[in-house]
Amino acid sequence: MPQRAAIIVLLLLTPALALAATPGAVDLTAHWAGYAAMAIFALAYVFVVAEEFTGLRKSQPVMLAAGAIWALLAIAATGLGHGESVHEAVREYLLEFGELLLFLLAAMTYVNAMSERNLFEALRLQLLRRGFGYRQLFWITGTLAFFLSPIIDNLTTALVMCAVVLAVGRDSPKFVALACINIVVAANAGGAFSPFGDITTLMVWQRGIVGFWTFFALFLPSLVNWLVPAALMHFALPGGQPAASQGSVRLKRGAWVIVGLFVVTIFLAVSFHNFLHLQPFMGMMTGLALLKLYGWHLTRVARGLQADEFAREGAPGDVDAFDSYEQVARAEWDTLLFFFGVIMCVGALGYCGYLALASQWFYGDLGPTKANILVGLASSILDNIPMMVAVLQMQPQMDTGQWLLVTLTAGVGGSLLSIGSAAGVALMGQAHGQYTFFSHLRWTWAIALGYAASIAVHLLLNARYFTGG
Repeated sequence: MPQRAAIIVLLLLTPALALAATPGAVDLTAHWAGYAAMAIFALAYVFVVAEEFTGLRKSQPVMLAAGAIWALLAIAATGLGHGESVHEAVREYLLEFGELLLFLLAAMTYVNAMSERNLFEALRLQLLRRGFGYRQLFWITGTLAFFLSPIIDNLTTALVMCAVVLAVGRDSPKFVALACINIVVAANAGGAFSPFGDITTLMVWQRGIVGFWTFFALFLPSLVNWLVPAALMHFALPGGQPAASQGSVRLKRGAWVIVGLFVVTIFLAVSFHNFLHLQPFMGMMTGLALLKLYGWHLTRVARGLQADEFAREGAPGDVDAFDSYEQVARAEWDTLLFFFGVIMCVGALGYCGYLALASQWFYGDLGPTKANILVGLASSILDNIPMMVAVLQMQPQMDTGQWLLVTLTAGVGGSLLSIGSAAGVALMGQAHGQYTFFSHLRWTWAIALGYAASIAVHLLLNARYFTGG
């Protein structure tokens, strides 16, 4: 009974981890160190959600919790004669974080570079000149997020569209908050019906569990998932339109080339993963190298123009100099370090050995449909990537309909809370102070209605994929 109580608490607080398998895990499910690890992580998350009130950046409590938890586990494991397994487990999860770090760093650098070249400011002016109101802009950015995420992945799409929203809605914090919620929901929903729209769908596709075209059976459920909360939020949007902007914006030299390189980078990430069977971050880092080489070219051109300007006018003019390393430095490091803390905490709790208990309770006692719906709800607390990794590691016997269901729920369930998906966490950093945990939480009820509706649509329209497994 104490073990069952412990696993229920764990599933409520850290579900992704409860399902995660860690090589060399030690059974600490009924040990003081396991209970202490859960308590520390829960306390850290209290500080994460209270960021809006405390001003404490979200990365700090989880990083501290990660260090404290692993220290306790090292002491406990050494006392049980398993000291070496702690070292191996830390290395395993550090590798997972390293892959995520490099992927996000490349994506954020490209977004920063496009912003520095005035692309988002130019888009903002174009939207303003067309006379769109806040409600129209809400639907335009949401639609773009939904249809771009299947192509360039949900996280990158959310980062790009959030930059546009911040530029357009700089005078309306309420619009920014609602538009960011809409973008998170739309980007996560859009990524759920494409084999390369989200890392979770990529993993399922690569395993050969679901065929390429079969994923598109989730298009209508995903669309419903976004449209239901968007329609409800529509009535809370401020009226009117952004103030007219005076003047014009000139795109800096190389702006469109950087956009092209960004598209190439996304293509490389997908290709490296699908055709070369390498991790997506390898493609992203290769694309980042292309950006840096092009930045070197822009720097050489700028120095030549600067010398010409100085010789002609006695002073250098605006020559559109570009420093790629400056764009790397502008990455949202609070977000990146937050992922470090979460992944290491998740790894630590997984190391405690809760996999067997959770696996039996989920897919044994509850059955696949209820279990897959709970996987989606669980991803609202932690990211969907470790959730899908855990499901794949458990290898439950399910038919295609159930695999599509867990792909859908894991992809869109993270939209229920701002901390439940990489897109939400990234936007909290990008729109700091305007899009927050609690601004998102106010609309969780509407997002939950969309979540339930999308599941119902899938069960109804895709019944042919269910064979009773």
